[in-house]
Amino acid sequence: MSEEKKDFGDRAEEAAKDFKEDVNKAFDPANPESGKTVAIVAHLTLIGWIIALIMNSSNKTEIGSFYIRQTLGIGLLGVVLSIIPIINFFAWILPLILWIISLIGAINGTKKPVFLVGEYFQDWFKSL
Repeated sequence: MSEEKKDFGDRAEEAAKDFKEDVNKAFDPANPESGKTVAIVAHLTLIGWIIALIMNSSNKTEIGSFYIRQTLGIGLLGVVLSIIPIINFFAWILPLILWIISLIGAINGTKKPVFLVGEYFQDWFKSL
């Protein structure tokens, strides 16, 4: 084997090892940034919420679980409000405001429940 190919193989192995270490560090429950990642991903559509749920199930973090519960509650609140005939035209405003407040909290890495209903979401969905 030529020296060039051998050098390329060594660099590829080293890059793979570095990537694996970075992934382990990024999703380590002891790393506060890993929970923040899960919290932010939970806010990105239903698919993002499912991905965050899967990510959090393997390495549970307190902040990740907190925002998974918050976004589930906000989404369900939006669905329930949209079913009510008289207020469904304006029903998207409240969940949108709650979602924005929750996303800002997730970006900041703080566990701040949304007003009025956040504590209820934490209690109702405590198994997540």
